[in-house]
Parts: sequence; structure tokens; C-alpha cells
Amino acid sequence: MKINERIKELRKERKESQVKVAEAVGITPRQYQRFEAGEQKPGFDNFCALADHFGVSLDYLAGRTDKR
Repeated sequence: MKINERIKELRKERKESQVKVAEAVGITPRQYQRFEAGEQKPGFDNFCALADHFGVSLDYLAGRTDKR
């Protein structure tokens, strides 16, 4: 599973909007939309912030493992 698919899945599980996630991790809603659409990959700081927000490991977020 790719990063964009993983963050979309996690966001929907938590019933959060793209805007809410973007605000929580300190990025613009448009930038988050690009991450979810697969148009752009998050930089390291944003990648870490997303993992922290969703309460998962970096490996899970990157699709390297299915263990959260």
C-alpha cells in the first residue's frame, strides 16, 4: 500500500476531514490534498507529523508493514 492510500484510509477511519488533518499537522489543506492524491510525497517533518497524528509508526505509514 502506498503512503497516499494509507493516509486516506487512516483519515476515513477517524472520520476526519482533509482540512482537519492538515490543521493538525500544520500544513495547508491543498498540500494535504496533494499527499492524498499521490501528487506529492510528504517531506520528513510532515511524514513524522502525520504518523504522530494518526498514532502509527513510520513503517506502517510508508506501507512497509501492516503492524500499526
